[in-house]
Amino acid sequence: MSAKDIYHETVKRALQKDGWTITHDPFPMQIGRKRLSADLGAERLINAEKGTEKIVVEVKSFVGRSDVKDLEQALGQYVLYRQVLNEMQIDTNLYLAISKPAFKSVFTIELGQVLLKNQIVKLIVFDEKSEAILQWIPD
Repeated sequence: MSAKDIYHETVKRALQKDGWTITHDPFPMQIGRKRLSADLGAERLINAEKGTEKIVVEVKSFVGRSDVKDLEQALGQYVLYRQVLNEMQIDTNLYLAISKPAFKSVFTIELGQVLLKNQIVKLIVFDEKSEAILQWIPD
C-alpha cells in the first residue's frame, strides 16, 4: 500500500463536513491481476427518489519542486483510475482533490484551464486550514 497524501485526512474530514459518508479508505480497484487503490470512496443521499450519489477521490498535495511534474503525475493517475473504474463498470464520478493554493498555481493558468475546458479532470478544491470544500469543478 502506498503512503497517504499529506492532505488525506484533511480531505476526508472536509467531505464528511460536506455531508458525505466515507465508504472506502482506500477505494480498491482491480484490473486483471493488478490491484490499485484511489484514496477515498464516499457517498451521500441525494433524496429518497434519486438515491445516493457516489464518488471516488484521489488526493494530491502538489508540493513537489515542479507543479507541472506534480500535474503530470496526478493526471496520469487520474486517467488510469478513470479507465479502470470504467472497465470494472463502476458508475461513479472520479475527482482529484487539491488545495486552494495548488488550484491557484496550476488551474488558473492556461495549462490548467485547457484541462478544465475540455473536461479532462474533475476537481474538488479544499481549504487545508478550515478543512472545508471550497469548490466542485464542474459543479
